[in-house]
Amino acid sequence: MKKTHSHKHTIANAWGLVIGLTGVAAFPDHAAAAGPAPVNLLSTARFAILAETEITDVPASQITGDVGLSPAARSYITGITQPQVVGTIYAASDGGATAVMLTQAEGDLTTAYNDAAGRAPVPTGTFLNPGSGNLGGLTLVAGLYKFTSGALLSGSDLTLAGGAGDVWIFQIASTLTVADGINVILAGGAQASNVFWQVAGYAALGTTANFQGTIMAHDAITLATGATLQGRALAQTAVTLQSNSIVVPSTITSDMVLQSAPVATGPYTDAPGQSVDPAAKTITVPGSGSVEFYRIRSGTAIIITRISVSGGNVVITHN
Repeated sequence: MKKTHSHKHTIANAWGLVIGLTGVAAFPDHAAAAGPAPVNLLSTARFAILAETEITDVPASQITGDVGLSPAARSYITGITQPQVVGTIYAASDGGATAVMLTQAEGDLTTAYNDAAGRAPVPTGTFLNPGSGNLGGLTLVAGLYKFTSGALLSGSDLTLAGGAGDVWIFQIASTLTVADGINVILAGGAQASNVFWQVAGYAALGTTANFQGTIMAHDAITLATGATLQGRALAQTAVTLQSNSIVVPSTITSDMVLQSAPVATGPYTDAPGQSVDPAAKTITVPGSGSVEFYRIRSGTAIIITRISVSGGNVVITHN
């Protein structure tokens, strides 16, 4: 690849910029975020819980996000009251615009579920039955993971390692079972908002399990006592809670992430201590005290207009 030492008006597409403190090296690289494209949740994205037949809780759970039940009536929501919910509890029996909104949401859930289930394998980035069906103890990079029967998470924690825009989709042909006390750990900037579990049967989280991502289950979703979910419980039948915490995950406000490596060829990791200022159009990161190469991950093309060192920090300005 051709190397240039001019930093002005350097165009960076996605992974397109590598910067050394002794100069600037621009390497054309059009790779996007790792893994498949994210699942578009459409109008279901607002819901922490969405179910069709019943929502029950052994109080008291804490829920951040909306709660919706349709076509079943509000009387099939038990154990959950508005003070437990940072959001709104909706039921089809409320009628009017609420009923219409919930019907749309249920339809969108079917669309999102079918999208996740229908993602086609590709030569790379698709993994079949990892861990022979048991994800415990594995560290998984972004990608499409397909299970021809059930998926189990037991014995040890599961780590999902990748950047802020990387995506994981799990296609599970039967059930998803998470053992008591097991954690799903996000590493390297991975986001719960980019993790999707499509489950053709039921999903069950064990006591005090800590789970990440949106669960879309054909059947029921159950959370045992003290289990937490950074994601969504979207079921085509019932959702059952027992003193749980469910929080709809936030998304990255900027699509830019700075990564660094001691050599131009990597491997690159998210640069620690970085600060992205979309208004000022700058990325600031502490200097390492030695030669360091940087690359910017961005969903859109950018032009680097200035690179400077100020107060021990590297400051990158873009258009």
